[in-house]
This record gives sequence, C-alpha cells and structure tokens, in this order.
Amino acid sequence: MFGSAAPSLRAAVLVTTLGLVAGVAACEALGWPFLAGPMQRVLGTLLHRSVALGADANRPEVRTHLIGRIAIATPSIRIGAPPWSKAPHTLLARDARLSTGYVDLWRAWRGQGLHIRALRAATLDAAIERLADGRASWQVGDEAGSDTHGAAGAVSRPSLGLLHVGRGRVSYRDALLATQLDATFALDEGGSSPSFLLQAEGRYRTMPARVSLQTNGLLPLIAQDASPPPVPMRLEARVGRASLNFIGTATDALEFGALKGRFDVQGPSLAAVGDPLHVTLPTTGPFHAQGLVTKDDGRWSVVPEQVSIGASRLSGAFTYDTRPRPPVLAGRLDAQRLQLADLGPTVGTRVPRTDAPKASAGHVLPDRPFDLPSLRAMNARVRIDIDRLDLGSQLLAPLEPLRGELMLEGGVLTLRELDARAAQGRVGGTVQLDGRRDQALWRADVRWDDVRLEQWVRAARSANAPPYVTGRLSGRATVNGEGRSTAAILGSLHGSGRMQLANGTISHLAVEAAGLDLAQGLGLLVKGDDALPIQCTVAELAIDQGLVRPRALVLDTPDSTLWIDGSLSLATERMDLRLVATPKDFSPLTLRSPLHVGGSFANPTVALDKGKLGSKLGAAALLSLLNPLAALIPLVDPGETDTARRSGEDCQSFGRRVGAAAKGAK
Repeated sequence: MFGSAAPSLRAAVLVTTLGLVAGVAACEALGWPFLAGPMQRVLGTLLHRSVALGADANRPEVRTHLIGRIAIATPSIRIGAPPWSKAPHTLLARDARLSTGYVDLWRAWRGQGLHIRALRAATLDAAIERLADGRASWQVGDEAGSDTHGAAGAVSRPSLGLLHVGRGRVSYRDALLATQLDATFALDEGGSSPSFLLQAEGRYRTMPARVSLQTNGLLPLIAQDASPPPVPMRLEARVGRASLNFIGTATDALEFGALKGRFDVQGPSLAAVGDPLHVTLPTTGPFHAQGLVTKDDGRWSVVPEQVSIGASRLSGAFTYDTRPRPPVLAGRLDAQRLQLADLGPTVGTRVPRTDAPKASAGHVLPDRPFDLPSLRAMNARVRIDIDRLDLGSQLLAPLEPLRGELMLEGGVLTLRELDARAAQGRVGGTVQLDGRRDQALWRADVRWDDVRLEQWVRAARSANAPPYVTGRLSGRATVNGEGRSTAAILGSLHGSGRMQLANGTISHLAVEAAGLDLAQGLGLLVKGDDALPIQCTVAELAIDQGLVRPRALVLDTPDSTLWIDGSLSLATERMDLRLVATPKDFSPLTLRSPLHVGGSFANPTVALDKGKLGSKLGAAALLSLLNPLAALIPLVDPGETDTARRSGEDCQSFGRRVGAAAKGAK
C-alpha cells in the first residue's frame, strides 16, 4: 500500500513545485503587483518616512522583481519629508527603477543605513534641508524625524551604488550654513565616462551665490563607505563679491570630505573672501590668491603660494579647524612687501571701496561701527613676518622688517610681540582690541628707540640744504579708549606719551620762521640754510577723554627755545595750539609773535597773536610819524639771554626726568 503511495506523493510534490515555480515565474513576469503595497510599507518602516510607489500602490504599473535582488519599476517613487519639515517630499523620482539586495534590507533592519544598489529616473526632484539643531532630511532612523534631536548614532543616511538621472532639480535649505540654493543637474553613473553637472543659484550667509559643480560621477560623494574613493571635481562659485575656482578631488558632496586640490580665489577685499567662509578677515584692497587646499575631518589646510592685496605680495600657510567652538585659525603670514594702504580701514587708511569706514561730514576720523560679533566668530593665532612694510607715504621710510603675532581669543584681538626696524632704530609693543562687550576696549603700549629722523622722515630739500631735523628719537605711548568706532575710541582716549631727541639738529631757517625773525630769515635765504644743534628737546603729552595737552613740549637750540602749549581734541576734532619762540640773539627786524594753530582737523588754521603783533605794529606806526627809521625800533629784538638760559635749563631738567621715567618703565 505504501509502495504505491510513494510515486503519487512524489508526483504531488513535483506538481506542487512546478506550480510554485510557474506561479513565481508568472508573478515575476507580471511584476508582483499585489506586493506594491507591502513593499512601500517595508521601505517606509526602514526609512521611517512615508513611501509611495506610483500614484496608487495597487495599480499594475508598479512592477516588482524578487529573484536575486529586489527591483522596483514604477512611474514614481515619493519619499516623504520628516515630520518637522514643511516640504512636500524629500525625494520624488518619476519613471523610476530602484534595486537593492536582501542583505541590504537585513542590514537596514538591524539599524544600518539603507544601501540602494541602483536608482534610475527620468526626472528627480529633491528637497534637502538641515535645521539649526543639526536635524537633516538626509538622515533616517528612529530619531531623525522627531521634534527633538536624538542621540548621536541614532540616525544615518542612505547610500547609493549606481545613479542615473536624466534631469534633476534640488532645493537645498541649510540653517547651519545659512544657505538657500536651488539647483538643476544631470547625472549619468552608468556609462564608461560617468559625469555629474550641477548649476545652482541662491544665497549663502545672506549673500547672493552662484555655483557650478562638475564631477566624474556622484556615487562616492554620497556613499557611506568607510573610505570612499576620491572623485575628480571642478567647482566654480561666486558668493557675494568673492569668486572661487577649484580643481581637485573630494569624497563627500555635502561636507566636502577629503577635499584636496588647487584653488584660485579673488575679490575686491580680503574681508569679502572671508565672508562666505564665516572667517574674520580685514578689509583691504583688491585680493587675489592661488595655492593648495585640503580638508580632512573638519580641518582645512591652506597654503597660499601667490597672494596679492593691491600692490602687496604675500604668502604663508594656515589651518582652519571647524571642530572646536568657536573655530580656530592658525598659521603664519609672510610678505616680501606689504603696503599699509592695501590694508585699508584695518589701519585707518583709504581704500577704493565704497562701503569702507568713513568719517561724517566735516570730520576726518572714521566713525563707521566695528563689526564686533565677527571678532567672536573664531579664535586665531597667526605669526607675522614681513620683510618690508611700506607706510604708504613718500615722506616716511618703510619698516624693514616687521615681526609679531596676531592673537584672537574670545573676542579679544591682540597684536603682540611687535618688533620692527625703522631708520636704524626699533619700534615695538602691543596693541589690543577687546570686542567682548557692546563697546570695544582699545589698548596700546608702543615704544620706539633710536629712530634716525633724517632717515625716517624723507623731506625733499635742495642739494646743499641740510635735513629739516636730524637725531635719534626715542619714546613711548600708553593709551586706552572705548567705543564702537575709531572716532569714538579716539574721542574717549586716556593715557600719556613721551619723546626725546638725542644728538639732533634742526633747520636754522625753520627756527627763524617759527620766531618770525624776518632779518635772519632773509639772511638765511640769501646765504643758504644751515643746521642748528639741538641742545635739548623733550615732549610729554597727557591725554584725557580724547583731549591731548602737552605737559611739556620744548626744543632748545643756540638760537632760540621753542615752546608749544594748548590742546588738541580727538573728540571734537579741533585744535587750539600755540607756538612761542624765545630768542637768544639780537635781530634788527622781527615780528616775534606767538603762532596759533586752530580750527578743525579737516580745516586747520594758522594765525599770529593779534594782540602782540598789533601792539608792535601800532608802536611802529606811531614812531613812523616822527621819523620813518624810528618805525623799526619796535621790531628790533635784543634777545632774552636770561630767559633763554632758564628755558634751556628747564628743558634739560625735564628731559632727565622723562628719561628716568622711561627707563623705569622698561
């Protein structure tokens, strides 16, 4: 009985198997239409997003193939946006074919990112978003769509193995980068020469942006492999007033992972180049740089080989690490030649930009508010090594060389360890701008020693005429101020300054002109100028609330002693100074009257003391009624020997006190 049943059982199994095979073959040929609904629910579960295959999941145009792999062909694939997004979808592909493997589904079910082996679409529309808290639409997982950002590692992003898109559109909104871009692209990953071309326009950090990106394929750029291969790429971008060209390789389209290549960047100012990178850079003249750049795990390395800022030529090496908060810039700045005028309002000089810091009408000090928040956007430590610093004036010799260090930490910008050589002398000190509060605090402590004035000040004179002034100048200034602009800081300035001139001479003609000695001045014009030895010179200035007053400002020569007193206001930009010359010798014709320097910085005035000059000229007019020669009597000056001697002694005594104070401060 059992023997006869065995063939029947085998036949039944065979028929059943053949039936199953035929059924599977038929379903495979028909595309498993009844699996469209379950398939989209499985994908939705894995992605934690709504997934729709076709206009209606039960329609027969959705075809699924399960032999060897899972392949879906459908008029459309729609992957929904995360719950926090207002976008209609994250991805919408039309005339699409998608395939993945069973092992890929298993890994995704275990929490890894879903790997899609191939995606082909006639058109693709993507809405890519990232919030300020880090949640992004390309992240999928249990926490990716929640209202609060989940723990690290709870989210992932899909990866692709092959991608072909005939025509694509991408909307990119990134709150972390303050970026809004709308792009079109075409992509072919399946041919022998894969290519990707993207054109985008929008805004980056409030600045208009235009981007063109071309690569030999996109896959490694969005893959999640541990070590994806680099892809050749070419990037052309214009953001705000800056433009960038890059040729090299990268592995990540979203983060520019393992970026490496050559760059060419330029703009009307160095600040314009720093704006897109959110890097605090000074406002300068036109900027152009070429060199090498790499990026690895959030750390940028830049080696600018050729840099021009106006007429200046620079080089260096820098790193910019975005991982700390705030980011950190470090490196060195080298310059064969740097012109001060090219740094523009960074140092208070003119630049050709229309939006450079300006002074109000009738003023010369720039009063445009500082961008203090930019000082808090990053920290920095940069060594400065400049072979020649041109001060931008034919009158002043350059500094050769200039060394120092720029520090920016917690909103405090410091130029420290400044050390420069000027006309055989030395200039050094520290300058600091504290931008941690609404009002910036500015401090400066600067010294200069043994600067040869005849080499430092290059005033043109005739071949045989001596320099207007010679000698070794030394001194120190210690000042501080507060405000939101250069004008405000100078208007609140407090501190002191002192100077001394050793082994010096001064133009004899200049001294006689200061004393209005007409007779001796005419004599010098006839025979030629000569140099008077300076027996003593000292200057000490007191500064309070922007008002500069000389405690002592005196120059003593064998011919005369010159004194300057009065005040100069940096707050109101007005002057009220008086120069008095005390003669030591006889002169038959002199007006000997104090000179007044007044008016504003924009419109200074020079005038004689009308009282003293009027009394002399009045007396001369009265005496001329008696005898024309008698009119010269009030203009005769016998000199003030005793007064001049006391002035010289006072100058020497004050100079010794100033010198002792300067030595004690070192």
